[in-house]
Amino acid sequence: MIRRMAVAVALATLVVGACSSSTARNGPLVVADPNAGDVDYDYFIAAGTGERFDNGEFIEILPAELEGSVGEVLRIVNADDRDHLIGPFFVGAGETLIQRFASPGSFGGLCTIHPSGQFRLTINP
Repeated sequence: MIRRMAVAVALATLVVGACSSSTARNGPLVVADPNAGDVDYDYFIAAGTGERFDNGEFIEILPAELEGSVGEVLRIVNADDRDHLIGPFFVGAGETLIQRFASPGSFGGLCTIHPSGQFRLTINP
């Protein structure tokens, strides 16, 4: 229960911070697109990743900064038994996130799967 509350607080903080730091001018930076088809950026979080981080293992699944373009698609598959925050995104345990970048802008925030603990996404026109 405490862990879920901590994740909820972190997510709320992330959303507020991400929204306030966005430079998107014409609507949302990303939109959910489960029928995206081909993906431009594809990342896989293996089962046991959270535990491996807890044990101090250095794991780099995705870069700390990702630069994409409007229209490109990001997919993150979370096969871990833990929820993960990846900048502006929350990917629940056993879930897949698919996002098509809708407008230029920049988001940043906490990242539970990068050694730096941070992730920044910049979308160019």
